[in-house]
Amino acid sequence: VQLQASGGGLVQAGGSLRLSCAASGRTISLYDMGWSRQAPGKEREFVAAINWSGSTTYYADFVKGRFTISRDNAKNTMYLQMNSLKPEDTAVYYCAANPDGRVTSTTSYRYWGQGTKVTVSS
Repeated sequence: VQLQASGGGLVQAGGSLRLSCAASGRTISLYDMGWSRQAPGKEREFVAAINWSGSTTYYADFVKGRFTISRDNAKNTMYLQMNSLKPEDTAVYYCAANPDGRVTSTTSYRYWGQGTKVTVSS
């Protein structure tokens, strides 16, 4: 499966962005999926994950209450709604699919998108 992340950009602190992850090659309904991010000079970190049906979601503590992960299997697309953005949310955001371990571990995922850059200005 190929993943294409989009929706990043420049936003002021307190603003919102909606990231999309469009899949091709195979239906995403087969996979749990997730978002991770990597800030300059830092390791990639888990942000959020969602199970194959969308019935269960997982969030890193630093985004709980601000970010919402969702998916539309009919459109073969996953989303990340990001509200109340902070400068520390600045990073390249990656979508991923098919973890073979913990969905909250960035090393579990088999398929990765190319990333979309989010910059939050103060």
